[in-house]
Amino acid sequence: MTVMASPPPASLPGTDGGHVPVMLDEVLCDLAPRDGATYLDGTFGGGGYARAILSAADCTLWAIDRDPAAIARGNAQAASFPDGNGGSRLRMIKGGFGDMASLLAARGVTALDGVTLDLGVSSYQIDQAERGFSFRMDGPLDMRMGDEGTTAADVVNRYQESELADIIYTYGEERMSRRVARAIVAARAEEAITTTARLADIVRSVVRADRSGIDPATRTFQGLRIHVNDELGQIERGLDQALGLLAPGGRLVVVSFHSLEDRLVKLALNRAAGRMPGPSRHDPGAAVQRTQRPAFRLVRNKAIRPSDAECHRNPRARSARLRTVERVTTFPPTESATDMGQQQ
Repeated sequence: MTVMASPPPASLPGTDGGHVPVMLDEVLCDLAPRDGATYLDGTFGGGGYARAILSAADCTLWAIDRDPAAIARGNAQAASFPDGNGGSRLRMIKGGFGDMASLLAARGVTALDGVTLDLGVSSYQIDQAERGFSFRMDGPLDMRMGDEGTTAADVVNRYQESELADIIYTYGEERMSRRVARAIVAARAEEAITTTARLADIVRSVVRADRSGIDPATRTFQGLRIHVNDELGQIERGLDQALGLLAPGGRLVVVSFHSLEDRLVKLALNRAAGRMPGPSRHDPGAAVQRTQRPAFRLVRNKAIRPSDAECHRNPRARSARLRTVERVTTFPPTESATDMGQQQ
C-alpha cells in the first residue's frame, strides 16, 4: 500500500554548502517515505536526497555511488542516522547504479519500497577542477565519475577520428562533430591533449558560438563524459533493475537533465506502464499481449519541471525533468521488468 504525502517543507535537511539537490520537494512528495520502509538512492552524490528521505521517515536507505569521495561523504554522515542497533539507517555501497540488483543482493536486499535516481554529473564533480568535467576551470582531462577505467584524455588521444566524431555526435548531439574530431586529431599530432582548457580551445577554434549563449565546447564535453562513464548504458540497466526490485506500491522517481537521458527514462517507464504504440495489424499476437494488465502505472502522464523560483535559486535545475512510476502488482516469477514492458 502506498502512503501518499504532501510536499515536505523546503527546510528539511537536504542541502549543504556545496550541493543543492534538484526538485527535492517534488522527489520527496512522489517517493512518500514511510516508517519501516527500505529505499535506494542510486546516485548519492552530495547526499541531498538521502538526508531528506532519512529525515522524513524512520526508514532504511541504501545509497550507491561510483565516486570514492561520495562514499566518504556518506560514511561521514551515517552516524547522524542511527538505527537503534548500533548501526546506521544510511548504508553506503560503492559501485554503479546499473549494477544495483547484484550489489543489493550481495547484502541480502531483494526488494525495495522506492528508488530515486538523479542522473548526470554531480555538482561536486563539476566544481572540482581536478576531476576534469568542466571547461570553465583548467584541470586534467579525466571526466571519470569513479576511480577506474578510461579517461577522457585516453579517448581524445587514442581513438580514431571516426570514433571521436561518432561519440561527439551521438552523445553530445554536436552537429559539427566531424569538424571537431578532425581538429582534435590534428592537435594531438603536435602534442598530447591532457587538459580541459586545451580541449575547449580546440573545440572553440572550429565551432562558433551561437545565439543560445552556450559555450561551443559544451556538447563535445558532454559527449566525452557520457562515453567515458557509459552513462546511457548505466541508465538502461539501472531502470530495468529498479523496476524489478520494487515491491507492490513502490515507486521509482527519476530526475534527468538532457534529452538523451529523458528519452530513455520516458521509454522505460512507458513500457512498464503498458503505454506503448498500438500493435501492428500484421501482428495479431501483439494485441493479445497488450490486454494483459500492466504491473506499473505512471504517477503522471508527463514529466514535471522545476519551478521558476527554483531555477532562479539554482540555475543548474533549469533542464531537469522528473518522472515517476509506481508498481501496482507483481511480475510472474519468470518475467523481468523489461519483458513485461515489452509485452504491454
